[in-house]
Amino acid sequence: MSFVAVWSVGIVVGALLLAASAVLGVAGDWEQAAAQDRARAVAVTVGYEHACVLLDSGAVECWGRRSSGQTDAPRGRFRAVSAGLSNTCGLRDTGEVECWGWNDYGDTGPPSGRFSAVSVGGDHTCGLRETGAIECWGRNRYGQTDAPSGRFSAVSASWDYTCGLRETGEVECWGLNRTGQTDAPGGRFFAVSAGIFHTCGLRETGEVECWKNDGYGYGQTDTPSGRFSAVSAGGGHTCGLRETGEVECWGRNRAGQTDAPGGRFFAVSASWNHTCGVRDTGAVECWGNVANVGTDAPGGRFSSINAGTFHTCGLREGGEVECWGANDLGQAGAPSGRFSVVSGGEYHTCGLRETGEVECWGSNAASTTDAPTPSGRFSAVDAGWWHTCGLRDTGEVECWGWIRTTDTPSGRFSAVSASRDHTCGLHNTGEVECWGSNYHSQLDAPNGRFSSIDAGEHHTCGLRESGEVECWGYYWDGRTEAPGGHFRAVVAGRFHTCGLRESGEVECWGYMFDGQVQPPSGEHVQISSGAHHACALRKDGMVSCWMIYNGAADVPAWLRIGGLPSTGTGGCSVGAVVGRLG
Repeated sequence: MSFVAVWSVGIVVGALLLAASAVLGVAGDWEQAAAQDRARAVAVTVGYEHACVLLDSGAVECWGRRSSGQTDAPRGRFRAVSAGLSNTCGLRDTGEVECWGWNDYGDTGPPSGRFSAVSVGGDHTCGLRETGAIECWGRNRYGQTDAPSGRFSAVSASWDYTCGLRETGEVECWGLNRTGQTDAPGGRFFAVSAGIFHTCGLRETGEVECWKNDGYGYGQTDTPSGRFSAVSAGGGHTCGLRETGEVECWGRNRAGQTDAPGGRFFAVSASWNHTCGVRDTGAVECWGNVANVGTDAPGGRFSSINAGTFHTCGLREGGEVECWGANDLGQAGAPSGRFSVVSGGEYHTCGLRETGEVECWGSNAASTTDAPTPSGRFSAVDAGWWHTCGLRDTGEVECWGWIRTTDTPSGRFSAVSASRDHTCGLHNTGEVECWGSNYHSQLDAPNGRFSSIDAGEHHTCGLRESGEVECWGYYWDGRTEAPGGHFRAVVAGRFHTCGLRESGEVECWGYMFDGQVQPPSGEHVQISSGAHHACALRKDGMVSCWMIYNGAADVPAWLRIGGLPSTGTGGCSVGAVVGRLG
């Protein structure tokens, strides 16, 4: 199968946070007040694969992926914090901006001087000067750092564009306008939040208005009626904070990012596929990212399993297919009837009927579900990202979908594995042949005989007839560095690889996002991997799944409790919304 690399930003900015320390009563002694058993969160900001909170002590606490040091918050007092793609910036009590993490475009080198707000985008950051002027730094490929002159009251930086709120209440945006996200409507707003491909504003009446070309049909701009006190635009979804304190989200929900829990919040922040909020008790709660991604396997016995990117499918002992996880495009809506094989892709799934016919369901954006009409039987099928490949009874490979990966070589094969933008086949001779994109050398299969193969996003792994695993392709994160010893199976994910030892134990390697890999112990008979999760089938037919991901939704336990009792802040909305100050 294959995996799409999607980018996001720290969509939500803590522009109102400059008042947080005064409103919420910052403790005097930082060392004492920041103790984990007492601290309360007063604001939250969610980046692509990490999140940060501002504590009532003025300290910043971050968690999630730390590949570039984006979670290594410096000590000391802040009054605002904003998380981006791979870096984070905080606003000191002195008004100076301090940043940490990714710095390829000068992201962590803010200009000197005093600011009243800061907002981190993808590869650029913008700050609001105390004079009302906006100053941006970092990458400027689309003009996203070319802030217009004049006075603003707030700023919100996205992946490749930026929006500011004029002191008069009008929204003005600049940078890339691929989907109309910078075409702000007229009229007065109280706040603005720049997402990935859409933007939302909070009218002075409390109504939310969003704009962009919603061609993907996720509904992230279909705002519900009623009054809100804050809004946060994410990747394919949006969340708003009702005046009553409840969070309501709408749009894409492939990872549960719109499944807001009940109860009262006073801040909310939406990212690509997860959302975090701060309770009025000071406790932090996140949803999405680890939810609905195919790890909650149903009970009962299965005969085989196959993991897609954000969903998983299993073949029951009676031949029925059952899928769980993301189903936003129908990829988990398996048809009835009996199958002999099932394969989960990115947004679609394919099954092999007992008659030898292939049937697919889910997204058909690139004709991925248009299985060829029967002109001979198939013996295997494998669903990739935007293409699918089947193995004919004659040994010939036939692929359909995205054309770059469907130009199959001739010859007879015994197995085929489709990934993001490359495919590999195992010849009857045991030799591996791959085709498609080769920008990470994922097609450069070594010589010699293999018994099985599996293609990951930018790497491929094969099982030698001796039982040893050999991988090739992208290698910087260790995904191709297979351990020694003998295996019975190998599966390649997005940044990782897992193997099934001859003993039945599962072992994984590669970039494990701060070690958050917990394969189940015990004896297993089959393994399968998605983009960020993997599943194993036990001898008794039961399925166990686990996450291999960034941990951005895994709030530290002490922050989930809430720390100190409520300080009576009521419905103060900070962090998630960028609003006019004054």
